[in-house]
Amino acid sequence: MNCEQESYDLVVLVADRNMENSINGILERPEAIRIKQIKSEIYIHPHRDPGCLNKGHDFLRPFVNRCRHALVIFDKEGCGKEKLTREALEIQMEDNLKLSGWGERAAAVVIDPELENWLWSDSPEVDLALGWKGRTPPLRRWLEEKGFLTGNSVKPSHPKEAVESALRTAYQPKSSSIYHRIAKSVSLKRCQDPAFLKLKDKLYQWFGL
Repeated sequence: MNCEQESYDLVVLVADRNMENSINGILERPEAIRIKQIKSEIYIHPHRDPGCLNKGHDFLRPFVNRCRHALVIFDKEGCGKEKLTREALEIQMEDNLKLSGWGERAAAVVIDPELENWLWSDSPEVDLALGWKGRTPPLRRWLEEKGFLTGNSVKPSHPKEAVESALRTAYQPKSSSIYHRIAKSVSLKRCQDPAFLKLKDKLYQWFGL
């Protein structure tokens, strides 16, 4: 069943399956973001990040009268307009959504540089999800030794590369379920990424208790 057949509170357009699993995990925890239980549907754009940026408003146009709100979420890295700021890309996307019939009922969330920036925290759940439980050295020390973490950095400078390297080292296969597991288990208060905070603020604005 999709948004064209039934009314939904929220339709979300994302760039890939990892992002779909992350958003699903977050929306399955309404109490963690202080919103009511909502009916939502998530779609993946076939052209990934550039498709979301350039054609997302067209993709979502058929849902204007069936869904109360819409979100478009994609990575800045790989979208094709990396020289623009995250904020400028969001404004561009939201202007297109307004013109396509959503008015003020839709928003864009651009993750800088990429989704994996939301994944990294000092929660032990991250270690478990990446297959690092009981390994030596501990995950964060390993990140420092490999140059992914420098100085007082909280998150790796290349978050996706750090995830993939950690999985290889722990002999863990890549899987979108990892993203769902972390989104379902790690405290959402830990992530202070601006794009993530915007996502939480928008959801609370629209569906807050």
